[in-house]
Amino acid sequence: MEQIINEFIDFIRLEKGLSQNTIQSYQRDLKQYNQYITEHKISHIDNIDRIVIQKYFAHLKQEGKSAKTIARLAATIRSFHQFAIREKYAVKDPTILIETPKYEQKLPDVLSEDEVNRLLTFTHITNPRDERDRTMLELLYGTGVRVSELIQLNIEDVNLTMGFIRVFGKGNKERIVPLGEHLMGILRNYIQEVRPNLLKKHVTDILFLNARGTALTRQGFWKILKKIGLEKGITKTLTPHTLRHSFATHLLENGADLRAVQEMLGHSDISTTQLYTHISKKQIREMYLTYHPRAKKEKNNEEQ
Repeated sequence: MEQIINEFIDFIRLEKGLSQNTIQSYQRDLKQYNQYITEHKISHIDNIDRIVIQKYFAHLKQEGKSAKTIARLAATIRSFHQFAIREKYAVKDPTILIETPKYEQKLPDVLSEDEVNRLLTFTHITNPRDERDRTMLELLYGTGVRVSELIQLNIEDVNLTMGFIRVFGKGNKERIVPLGEHLMGILRNYIQEVRPNLLKKHVTDILFLNARGTALTRQGFWKILKKIGLEKGITKTLTPHTLRHSFATHLLENGADLRAVQEMLGHSDISTTQLYTHISKKQIREMYLTYHPRAKKEKNNEEQ
């Protein structure tokens, strides 16, 4: 089955254009699945049936895997078996009658505007790394980009004349995200004054550099964010996605159009944006009272 898995990985890499992180996730999931199949002495893909897969999910649950993790694994396994059918490696799909495990989608904490201001206020900038960190945080909150997109940005992706950045998201899909005047000023200062001091002897187009003058990693950025969050007294769970989620939520709460937010976040499906963002009940009621014709009359009567 290992050969079929390798061909499936090649397929999603070449045909679907998925990101490297997503491909690695598929590889890990299928390696784990194949290990279970091998341990249970199942020699051919057509010997895998619905009961085998259900027992595998039960095994994962016993290991303490969350419903969300099992749901992701189920989606990977389903895609793999569908590929095997299409490519005639198998004659049946054992996943057809299997329901994907349900799980409650928990959204990350959202920072208040006051908490964002605390996080982004740097009163004692003593070295180029401090200025870099401030610029990265401003860019994350100011554009809502994913951390993987942030660390892959090149100098040429920043257009300070037109006021936008070019981002390559999931599946290498390109999108344009606007920049505000405040953020443009911070980026201009970083590119012209700060970044040259971080370059060392390296030659690279990567925008954000580590202490060695090479590209930052996701793990490196997480450490920076965690350290700054502690220093600023942020008690909520703080991840790069917290800033992305706060970006979207604050836009919506201030009246931004959902489809515009979808475009900026790089979501292919607007339902993802709807799940990703939540508007307070008070905000929903205020929108209703403001825009519904009969509700407007009620509001006017209340105010008189």
